[in-house]
Amino acid sequence: MRPSTLSSRTLALLAATLLPLAASAHTGVDGGLHHGLVAGFMHPLTGTDHLAAMVAVGVWSALSARRAWPDLLWAPLAFAGMLLAGALVGLAGLQLPAVEPMIAASLLVLGLLVAARVHLPAGVAMAVVGLFAVFHGVAHGHELAGEQDAALTLAGMVGATVLLHAAGIALGWALRHANAWLPRIAGAAVVGLGATLLAQAI
Repeated sequence: MRPSTLSSRTLALLAATLLPLAASAHTGVDGGLHHGLVAGFMHPLTGTDHLAAMVAVGVWSALSARRAWPDLLWAPLAFAGMLLAGALVGLAGLQLPAVEPMIAASLLVLGLLVAARVHLPAGVAMAVVGLFAVFHGVAHGHELAGEQDAALTLAGMVGATVLLHAAGIALGWALRHANAWLPRIAGAAVVGLGATLLAQAI
């Protein structure tokens, strides 16, 4: 069996495994108990929607980059920064419409960008991921409103977000010269997760 065939089957199996987790991926599934630095750090790693979005941003950045520096960093930095901004908006009690559908939509869009390896100008890429990151952040900010350790929790979340972006960049860079179907399968898995979440949110 060729390595590319094995990798394709592995990714397909991973996608099939992740889709049932969508039922527990939406924000608030832990009843608001993910407070504190360590718990905040772990939350993006255990919430399938956030993990998929953050890794996908890194993968897309690596796949679409025309040069390693600074193309690899625009979208991840925008996502991390706007995630924090959105969380502060949520903590302030401000409401945004359709938070859960927008989180699901972020997976649909990011998955398509990964699958198609779309290159966007830096400003456009930052705007796209930044918009979605605001909704991811707002969802967490609402959960943390009134908590004394909200700042520590947010610090943990942002730290985990940066690490997930870095992991996505490493994976995407490895996929740049892999079988062309591997990024498509990875992107399709994210799209499938997003579609499942969107169906639950509307």
